[in-house]
Amino acid sequence: MSSENSVGVIDRPSFKRKAARVFGQWGVFFRGFLEHPKMVGSIIPSSRFTIEKMLAPVKWDECDVFVEYGPGVGTFCQPVLDRLRRDGMLIVIDTNPLYIDYLRKHFTDSRFHAVHGSAADVEDIVKAHGADHADYVLSGLPFSTLPDGVGPAIAAATYRVIRPGGAFLVYQFSARARDFMAKHFERIDSGFEALNVLPCQLFWGWKEPMA
Repeated sequence: MSSENSVGVIDRPSFKRKAARVFGQWGVFFRGFLEHPKMVGSIIPSSRFTIEKMLAPVKWDECDVFVEYGPGVGTFCQPVLDRLRRDGMLIVIDTNPLYIDYLRKHFTDSRFHAVHGSAADVEDIVKAHGADHADYVLSGLPFSTLPDGVGPAIAAATYRVIRPGGAFLVYQFSARARDFMAKHFERIDSGFEALNVLPCQLFWGWKEPMA
């Protein structure tokens, strides 16, 4: 139903419903940040410019399994689903049950799977969904504030789960994430997005194809 009638007057009930949905999403995101500030990379969801640039290198026709760590309220989820093959699968992993509950209610696409758990367990999670690897893994987790040992464990597990030719996509406010990636990924491309709150570093760690 249109939010405007034939004379250009806003349909108030429709407008209020849309406003409530937006406010509700931001409310969930902000509450999650307050409850677990060290596990949420930002108080503001990523901009569309960050999303476009981060996903640009993905070869979607070769992507069966896409994994995201720390999806929050799903800022990247719909853009990924819009690009993902009809027989593909998007698995999102978050330690915050508030976000997982929200995502399960919000996304009804059969390709979408929200898991309450740790990114360090990505191998078991991917196998539990009937796959033996991920093609791409996206992360906005704040590596610089994760508890000791968690960052290295996530980086190592991510490298193992990604197929040769796939990539680990990371967006951060700090460049420290690159240090964790560099211990495993043969090639790391770097980028920067100024049109984001805050401006962020972008990294694409590639697992080279087997000779």
